[in-house]
Amino acid sequence: MANLPDSFSYSDEHEWINAAAQDAVGTTVRVGITSVATERLGEVVFAELPEVGDTVTAGDTCGEVESTKSVSDLYAPVSGTVTAVNEDIEDNYEVINEEPFGAGWLYEVEVTEVGELMTAAEYAAANGVE
Repeated sequence: MANLPDSFSYSDEHEWINAAAQDAVGTTVRVGITSVATERLGEVVFAELPEVGDTVTAGDTCGEVESTKSVSDLYAPVSGTVTAVNEDIEDNYEVINEEPFGAGWLYEVEVTEVGELMTAAEYAAANGVE
């Protein structure tokens, strides 16, 4: 299992933001799914993401990820306005599995409010990640 970036924050639903929760409001963060999620899902074959300009609300669904095993909802880890979507994954969904904390990011949000997020250590403990 891939190491969890210490500088990221994590949701119970296995989404991440590339910032510490306490520093996110007023900034733009990237959102993705964790290596724990990608391992449980299997090979990702499609992702339905919010569109640029959409408003997302922390804890609410904002899209879905389809894999060879199942379809899973995406939950917004923060509230705010979507400012970008990773168009590079549209022809290469495998990158979500290969680089979940890097090139496999999903979308960016200008943050107005942070949901309930965990540190890397808290997320690791909650999910049995060593």
